[in-house]
Amino acid sequence: GATPGLLTGAAALAAQSFVEVTDVDIHWGVGLKSGYEDNRGTVREDIAHLPEYDIGTARNLSDEEIDEIIDDHDGVIEFEDMEHADDVLLERAGVCDAADVTVGGILDVRNDEKPTTTTVRVTGTTFDGETATNTFRLGDETSMEANVNGPALGYLKAGVRRNRAGEYGVLGPAELMPGF
Repeated sequence: GATPGLLTGAAALAAQSFVEVTDVDIHWGVGLKSGYEDNRGTVREDIAHLPEYDIGTARNLSDEEIDEIIDDHDGVIEFEDMEHADDVLLERAGVCDAADVTVGGILDVRNDEKPTTTTVRVTGTTFDGETATNTFRLGDETSMEANVNGPALGYLKAGVRRNRAGEYGVLGPAELMPGF
């Protein structure tokens, strides 16, 4: 998704201003006017992050039950403290401990417009002892597809460059994004 690719990469880059990162907050907004029908995987996966669900219960929901959940939220579902790949990737890249990463967002299943601007906030201490927050914002005009596919191709190209330089093995985003 966009968070483990683009937003985690942005967080790793923003972290370079600091000698210590104390907090990473990723808050996304996604609009899906085409609704659940065309985005089954995304919507079902996100429902698994709601407090009363998990992967197993979300997997077993019928289409009708998912429609009910969407209706119960008037098509706009808010997520807090999601378990996501961002925390693991940022820890593997040496940016911060996984526990210091918070991910949440708002999914609007009935509108193309993002219900909120997607942001990444990285807070840390600079080499001269100041505490600051670097903020990265995605343009509201960029689609989820653009924010997923673009970084995926970028990471693929970086992996190909490393392969051509004689480095082989399994490389993930944490090995390709700026380290800390």
